[in-house]
Amino acid sequence: MSENKKDNDNFKSGIVTIIGRPNVGKSTLLNRILNTKVAIVSQVPQTTRNQIRGIYNDARGQIVFIDTPGIHFGRDNLDKLMNESSRMTIDDADCIIYLADVSRRTGEEEKAVVERLKNVKGHIIMGLNKVDLGASRIPEYISLWENTKGCSVNELKNFTLLPLAGERGTNVDKLIDIIFDLLPMGPALYPPDMVTDLPQRIAIAEIIREKLFMLMREEVPHSIGVVVEAMQAKKNIIHIKALIYVEREAHKEIVIGKGGQVLKTVGTQAREELERLLQSKIFLELTVKTKESWRDDLSILAELGYTHS
Repeated sequence: MSENKKDNDNFKSGIVTIIGRPNVGKSTLLNRILNTKVAIVSQVPQTTRNQIRGIYNDARGQIVFIDTPGIHFGRDNLDKLMNESSRMTIDDADCIIYLADVSRRTGEEEKAVVERLKNVKGHIIMGLNKVDLGASRIPEYISLWENTKGCSVNELKNFTLLPLAGERGTNVDKLIDIIFDLLPMGPALYPPDMVTDLPQRIAIAEIIREKLFMLMREEVPHSIGVVVEAMQAKKNIIHIKALIYVEREAHKEIVIGKGGQVLKTVGTQAREELERLLQSKIFLELTVKTKESWRDDLSILAELGYTHS
């Protein structure tokens, strides 16, 4: 995008928050919109833990998308900080995408999300996601919204319904068109060549965590945290030292695997992706540490990028 387009009178910019319960496809949708991977994706709920900003640019303007952790019923400080992270983004957004996975039934978490959004003054786009997997539950989601608001969706102002299939890209271009219609005129918030503002160390830790999720599925993923302790460029190789937190010795054994095979596979897969990301040879050192109740340890959570507002 040229400088003169960035400064012209028709240029629009704004912040769009993507909200929903865990595992509804928020990160998949963001990656599809940007046509690049900025958020890790897995079938395990609560994969996204940090706010991730993805920056979309075209001739019309700039959209800053915020992919948030899924709103859920939390137990420990990590859960509380994840929920707080999601809620903080709602009031400051120019527009909200409320993403619902219509291939699943509504439930208590879905009701909690709708309850949180019912008094929002800004425009809400209700993305009826995963319609490629079936649309029979769409009326259930619309009824939940109508019952919470106390009126028909047809009577609502600042509200749009849009069927989506984020993984396939169905109606994603239409979603972008709708957002640009809603955004105010204004200058770009980030440089036009920037895709995300996620700090490099957190991005690296997220890639390692994704490989752990993908390899182990649901064995211990919720008890796993990854911290990049050190990064140093030596000659033509970047040396990265990362620490993997687990809560129990039994989890540590699973993460390491028999003969260290699981950790070796994770390291290989993460290194290959990191080399593509950083455009450099990588030496990756992974260590597993047992720290009981690390999800309640605020100092560790701060290392992972979580802070109270």
